[in-house]
Amino acid sequence: MTEQEIQKILTEALENLFEIDPEKIKLDTNLYEDLEIDSIDAIDLIDNIKRQTGYKLQAEDFRNVRTVNDVIQAVVKVSQK
Repeated sequence: MTEQEIQKILTEALENLFEIDPEKIKLDTNLYEDLEIDSIDAIDLIDNIKRQTGYKLQAEDFRNVRTVNDVIQAVVKVSQK
């Protein structure tokens, strides 16, 4: 799965789950500060990513995630295991 495919899945998830305008979702967008994602939302996002990609992110994988690109890189890292 390419980074672009992961980004598309992530953008669609943020748009559908949290009603975020896709124009606000850039690689350097901060999930917590810019999009107001909280810890419960992050769990929903992790679950959605698993269903869409087949890759399960652990809570530890998400601890250092701050930006959209961080999420993409976390999925890439898990996919290479």
